[in-house]
Amino acid sequence: MTGGVPFSAAGELVCPAGTPAALRTAVEAGADSVYCGLRNATNARNFPGLNFSPEELAAAVAHAHARGARVLLAINTYPPAGQVALWREAAAIGMRAGVDAFIVADMGVARHIAETHPAARLHLSVQAAASSPEAIRYYCTHFGVRRVVLPRILTIPEIRAIRREIPCEIETFVFGNHGLMVEGRCSLTNWLTGQSTNMDGVCSPAAEVTFERAADGAMQSRLAGFTIDCVAGAETAGYPTICKGRYAAPHRPEGYYAFEEPVSLNLGRLLPELMAAGVHAFKIEGRQRSKSYVRQVVGAFRRAVDAIRAGQDGGLADLVALTEGQKETQGAFQTKKWR
Repeated sequence: MTGGVPFSAAGELVCPAGTPAALRTAVEAGADSVYCGLRNATNARNFPGLNFSPEELAAAVAHAHARGARVLLAINTYPPAGQVALWREAAAIGMRAGVDAFIVADMGVARHIAETHPAARLHLSVQAAASSPEAIRYYCTHFGVRRVVLPRILTIPEIRAIRREIPCEIETFVFGNHGLMVEGRCSLTNWLTGQSTNMDGVCSPAAEVTFERAADGAMQSRLAGFTIDCVAGAETAGYPTICKGRYAAPHRPEGYYAFEEPVSLNLGRLLPELMAAGVHAFKIEGRQRSKSYVRQVVGAFRRAVDAIRAGQDGGLADLVALTEGQKETQGAFQTKKWR
């Protein structure tokens, strides 16, 4: 343990905090743990207006600990070759602030923290894309990883089988972004903008995003000058990420979602099955989302988890209004239906 609040019972609720205000909101709404990042390329949500300064992180940890919650620091991007100083400094900042765990993806970063800060607790980021018992055991054996955040491509029976073969806790996403690109391996945004999700922490950087009205009145979502989607009528123009863009092709001139549709993961109905499968912690995605989103989603899952622990129906409040595209899915967790 790095910080001051022990990790204990299964059913831990791990909640997003893109800003100090969102962190306070998550704690007030019932988060057991809150994950956040520093204001630089060391975390995979490196957007203007988000994240924490070292001073804000220290204050956030003190606030969370005083209320019985934990803070997990995401250092989950991959340093460019020969440029590791920023990631090492991020670890030092987290240690000084007293964070409860580091969320890491890169093996070099994991090795540095394990050797330089042996008291630190390591969680393996979903960005590491470790989805087999062999891969997970490697991180546990060589770096002392205590928890793995599984990619969103596994069914519940597969999670149950993995749990029997690994020596660490399991964390799964239960609400939010439903990206089906291989976690930690997506190069689409780098192809257009020159900035990488996995190295710079930026998917579709805001400076490259524009919305333009076409001659026919339709709204075009553009990234680095390329049209990612075009909407008309009552449709809402979403934030242009390549994997969720709608494209015309010779066989589909009307336009179609070539990779995946805008839709959010919601596993509220599967919480009891996930607990039975050995999942220790439930992760809510949304460090780019508002305090209102954090309050509503965290509060709803807090009530559901508490009800299940008490042997009651964990029925979840309707959260579809907070989902991407006003649509939700259980994804691969019950069955895989790859396009």
